[in-house]
Amino acid sequence: MKLVILALAFSLSACAAWGPRDSAAKLPDEPDSPRARQTAAAIAGSGAKAGAGASVAPSPAAPVVEEYRIGANDLLEVSVFQVKELDRTVRVNSRGLISLPLLGALNAAGLTGNELEDLIAAKLKEDYLQNPQVSVFIKEFTSQRVTIEGQVVKGGIFPITGSTTLLQALALAGGVNDLAEKTVSVFRLTGVGTRELLAYDMDRIRAGGVLDPTLKNNDIVVVGKNETRAFVKNITDTLRGFVTFGRY
Repeated sequence: MKLVILALAFSLSACAAWGPRDSAAKLPDEPDSPRARQTAAAIAGSGAKAGAGASVAPSPAAPVVEEYRIGANDLLEVSVFQVKELDRTVRVNSRGLISLPLLGALNAAGLTGNELEDLIAAKLKEDYLQNPQVSVFIKEFTSQRVTIEGQVVKGGIFPITGSTTLLQALALAGGVNDLAEKTVSVFRLTGVGTRELLAYDMDRIRAGGVLDPTLKNNDIVVVGKNETRAFVKNITDTLRGFVTFGRY
């Protein structure tokens, strides 16, 4: 009988020892416990990452720049991969045509370099090669034009060949005169058909402080007038006229 009573007491004490632990495991952590702080930090970190990902806006698309189109007198280098016999350096004639081996005369004027590559590849694929890989390099852009006006010796529309800088273009116009403003304006076509204004300090360019910019096809270069110099020149010319008149 005593043994039965002792066994029953032992069982009750064991239940009392294990019961609170199971119920405590099911209860939430204390608000200020280390485990609760760690859990809260993890949740906050994941929320911050999700929020950061949701708030990132897509970068705006880059403006589309119009690709150069081949014109008369441009010099082109045409090459076909692994077919050296077809490589040629050709100049576009006044009618916009080029002549290539096997293909004869092709119209290149008005096409971009990529479009001409596709045209040549398609012609070669018709009768000669299975998968021709053609590359076209525009070596000289002699059909490019720039307009130069304002305080220059000789304004007008000038053809430019290859890479031409602003100083080189002004030299084509005979240089600037004594009334020229030091800041020169360049009006350039954008990809949307409008013109953007670019201003360059010629003193800094000549001194090497900034790079001499390269002009693009259809740029308009305007050399402004320095009004102070113009006023002084008018006064000087007027006084010189009075002195000359007084001698007679």
